[in-house]
Formats: sequence, structure tokens, C-alpha cells
Amino acid sequence: MITSRRTFLATSGSALALPFLGRRAGAAETVSIQIGSSHPTTNIWAHAMQAALQPEVDRILAEKGNYQVRWHENYGGTLYKFTDTRTALRDGIVDIGMVGTLWEGSAMPLQNITYYTPFANSDHLHVIDIFDSLTETLPELRDSWTAQNMLHLSSLITDSYDIYAGFPIRSVGDVANRRLSAPGSSANWLGGTGATPVDGALTTYYTDIQTGVSEGTLSFASGIQPTRVYEVAPHLSRVGFGAMYFGGIAANLDFMRRIPEEVAQAIVEAGRRTSAAHGAYVTDRTTAAITEMQAAGLEIIEVDADGRAEWAEKLPNIVQPWVEANGEPAVRVLHAYFEALAERGLTPARDWTAGF
Repeated sequence: MITSRRTFLATSGSALALPFLGRRAGAAETVSIQIGSSHPTTNIWAHAMQAALQPEVDRILAEKGNYQVRWHENYGGTLYKFTDTRTALRDGIVDIGMVGTLWEGSAMPLQNITYYTPFANSDHLHVIDIFDSLTETLPELRDSWTAQNMLHLSSLITDSYDIYAGFPIRSVGDVANRRLSAPGSSANWLGGTGATPVDGALTTYYTDIQTGVSEGTLSFASGIQPTRVYEVAPHLSRVGFGAMYFGGIAANLDFMRRIPEEVAQAIVEAGRRTSAAHGAYVTDRTTAAITEMQAAGLEIIEVDADGRAEWAEKLPNIVQPWVEANGEPAVRVLHAYFEALAERGLTPARDWTAGF
């Protein structure tokens, strides 16, 4: 079974090469690739695909001169919406796509470990490094991509989640009896607080808050600024839920098996480099986003370490139902993640491994 980027190329290389051994040398052959996402390229995840992955594939292939890519871009939800990122790539609607595992709690639950362990780490660069490594080496994570007919190419993350709201939040007590947009597993961060989570996504927050469906959202600066949600939620409370692993850029496995080996290799290598480029871009974008939103009138409220610890301890044991639902694989992923945090000198506000 193909289980990772490395083993994909090792096990499929010779087979992929056979149909092309007799190809006559000459002009570069064109390979068509359908690439797409549910979000526009102003979004940090889709931006990583268009501004980093695509040009990097082109650069690698141009060095050898045998192949070139004709990209067919399908960004901004032109083919499918945010609820369909996994099935669209799995079924070959696109060849390469952004997969939001955050929205795949049933099909790919293990990828959502960061959403069940809030207040663990606010540095998105560490999240990229950890999940590129764990997805390559931990069978529980890498094989769940293969089971969906996908090859994970690059980790996609968020900068730290905080709360953008139409009212100021200075402590956990301020969210009682409030409605806050909190998609998927992030709804758990409101457990025990008295707040009501409302489902949604970056593409829906503005309208939801504007129309009173919710009164704010749990989100991150690089996503909030381009969607202009701060216009209807002008109070940012930096509670520090943490940077999250959102999902990945992945390739359809059937597509990867049928294209020339050299092109497959270029895509895999470009994926590795895209992770670093994505991290650097998120750093720059987050800094610029905060500056731009403050200039537009955003109020920033800093919640100190004691306030974060109070919130973390107030939560029920939100990781327990996730572990119970997913068994020993979840326990292994949980411990691997916290060991990776410790290796990098990071101390979460709450030890979510306790008892497992």
C-alpha cells in the first residue's frame, strides 16, 4: 500500500516510468493538471497552492526541460464548496486540491488532533513542522490520506485562533449566553462557558454576524482580514486557543500513478517546499493583517496567561470523546503530538494527555 510521499515515489517510480521509456527527446511534453480549492486565492491556503506549489512545480520541471504543466485553475469554489474538499479530490474532480480535514471529523478524525487540544501552541511554524513530520512517519496519519485515495503533499495551518466579536471579551465569563461562530471541532472550545457555538466557515462569518446568526467568531487574523469580518466584529480578544493544523494540499493518487514519474517527483518536492513558503507567508500576512485591521478600528484585548489557563481548565475533557471514538490510533496520535511539542520546548496550558 502506498502510504507517504516517500514510499509513493519509491514503490511507483519504475512502474510510472515504463510507458515513457520510448519517448523521443525533443520539446517539453505538456501535462495538464486540474488544481482547485473551495476558497479564493486571497485565502492563505489557496494562496499556498497558486503562489508556491504551482510555480515550484514549474521551476523544478523547467530545470530538466522534459515536461511542462498546463494548469487549469479552479479556485474560489468554482467546482465545489468547503464541505466537499475531500470528496472532490478523492473522486478526481481536481487532481491537486486543498483538503480541509477540519470539516472531515467523520472521515479523517485523526487529523483534527489540534482542535481537541486547544491552548497548546500559538506558533504556526511549529505546527507545520510537526505535521509534515508526523504525516510522513506516523502510520495512523499517513494511511488515512491513502484510504481517501490521496497523497498528502504539504501541511496547511492557521495562525493562532482568537475571538473576533461585536462586543469586548476580557475573560471567559464574557462569552456566557452569547452565540459565536465555531466550525467543526472548534465548537468544543466553548464547552462549559455558557456560549452557544454556531457552525460556519470563513466564507460565511461576515453575513452570519451581520444578520445576527452569531455575535462573533473563533478565528485567526490571516483569515479574518481578507474577508473583512472585522467590520462587523470590531473587538479582537487574544485568548490564544492556538495555531491549528487545518488540513493539507494533496494529490489524487490515481492521477499521481498515471502521470510521468518526473512530474510526480516534481509535485512531491514542490509540496515539501510549499510548507516552508506557506509558513513564511502566514507570518507576514498575520503581521500585516493585524496592522491593517487596527488601522480600520479593530480593538485588541490581550488575555494574559492566567486568563488562558482559567479558560483551559474550565473546559470539559474535550479530548476524551475524540479518543474514545477513535481508539488506540487516537491515543498514539495524541501522545506523538504532545511529544513533538515537548521536543520543541513548548508547554501547553493544559496537559490533554493526562489519563491516556
